[in-house]
Amino acid sequence: MFWKKKPDPTKPAEDQPESGARPERTDAASPAAESDAGAAAAATPAPENAPRPAPSATTPAEPVAASEPTAPAADSAAESPPPKKEGFFRRLRKRLNQGDSWLTYDLAHLLPGGKPDEAFLEEMESRLLTSDVGVEATSKIMDSLDKKLWRDELRDVKAVFKTMQEGMLEILEPCEAPLVIPDSPRPYMILMVGVNGAGKTTTIGKLARRFKADGHKVMLAAGDTFRAAAVEQLQTWGARNDVPVVAQHTGADPAAVMYDALEAARARGIDVLIGDTAGRLHTQDNLMDELKKVKRVLTKIDPAAPHETLLVLDASLGQNALVQALRFHESIGLTGLAMTKLDGSAKGGILLAVAERLGVPIRYLGIGEAAEDLDEFRAAPFVDALLHGDEGGNRRRA
Repeated sequence: MFWKKKPDPTKPAEDQPESGARPERTDAASPAAESDAGAAAAATPAPENAPRPAPSATTPAEPVAASEPTAPAADSAAESPPPKKEGFFRRLRKRLNQGDSWLTYDLAHLLPGGKPDEAFLEEMESRLLTSDVGVEATSKIMDSLDKKLWRDELRDVKAVFKTMQEGMLEILEPCEAPLVIPDSPRPYMILMVGVNGAGKTTTIGKLARRFKADGHKVMLAAGDTFRAAAVEQLQTWGARNDVPVVAQHTGADPAAVMYDALEAARARGIDVLIGDTAGRLHTQDNLMDELKKVKRVLTKIDPAAPHETLLVLDASLGQNALVQALRFHESIGLTGLAMTKLDGSAKGGILLAVAERLGVPIRYLGIGEAAEDLDEFRAAPFVDALLHGDEGGNRRRA
């Protein structure tokens, strides 16, 4: 007779089933059991005449070809067209006065009745003067507004805008004259002048890039032999634009540098020669005489040289820029202007003041440090930026 062996109380608890625990079902196989069963079935050969089981949803009947790797996101992004760059004058509207118009800000609140009156015109005159438009140009614009007011032709803000626009264009359009490099003479000599910090050297680098892109052979002359590192700065621009630079040591005679550069340009078949000069205040008579000497020396090689004397003006200086332009023009005779730094605190009206007083062609406008931030002056889009600023810009000012 055999007796059933009692469980050993000393055996570990995990080897004994918990009391009351539900036994595992044998009809529902665990994943491990299914795997073992599947392996056993695969090991046992099926009868030849047995029907072939249909493939399960999880087991493909035939091998699936490997899918091609997905192209990286960077490649798809590279294939998409680059964003369209904003035009120069569109960027000018954003940057001039940080997008605000000092002239036309909040005009609607100045017209509670909706129709301009004498008090309104007095406010506009004050705004023109504080926007660096100058006395002469302001008087010319205000005369048109006064006449239309007395003829009862200023019925709303739109009429005021239109009258101011017409007056500004009348002043600026005669000065809209882009610099065109003629077929002769060769080389065409451009002498860059201006005070310290106006942006002469930077403007030279941008012009060199521009002329070279137009197909011209360009050379630079490092005539600023006074300022420390001025020669090196111009040589950096030359290397960046792949154009030669004629230079001498610091302290050399600027006239001698220009003379050598003009001779070298003629010998090498250069189309455009741009000469840098040291910055000088318009009140420094001895330095202004130095510019006269440079021009005299150049005429020994070419009686018409320099063919363009371009003054670079810092627009943020306001009426001081007008004084500089007048003195430079009196001393050496200017043939063109480049107005820089219109992206800073400049209000922009100084162009009207200079145009009214000098009548010298305005060649270029500068609104930043990038190469594309220099472009030819055009009166209509500039006046539009001056009057309207950026979209909604004249509503942001506190």
